[in-house]
Amino acid sequence: MLLLRSSAAIALLVENHGHRQDLPVWLKSAAIILSITLIAGYLTPIAAAIGLLIHGLIWLTLGGGSAASVIIISLDLIALALLGPGAYSVDASLFGRRLVILPPS
Repeated sequence: MLLLRSSAAIALLVENHGHRQDLPVWLKSAAIILSITLIAGYLTPIAAAIGLLIHGLIWLTLGGGSAASVIIISLDLIALALLGPGAYSVDASLFGRRLVILPPS
């Protein structure tokens, strides 16, 4: 999960850096703050959903990048939104780990 969070955050930062002249300041700062929260694992599902929105805004307004990179970044962020923060994250230390025991069928 740490590697997935890091890859999504780095992809957002690289995309942000690639369009740094064309992006508004609020979008640049939102992408940086969002990348930091993704790497730290703070509110990961919410941050991943917002990251998908920011990624979509950057791609729709400025274009750029290949379709493969857009799909990979989008799938990373969707996976993070569905899976959660993982064991090595701020959320795990704040809310504790939970063990799910399924009853026998």
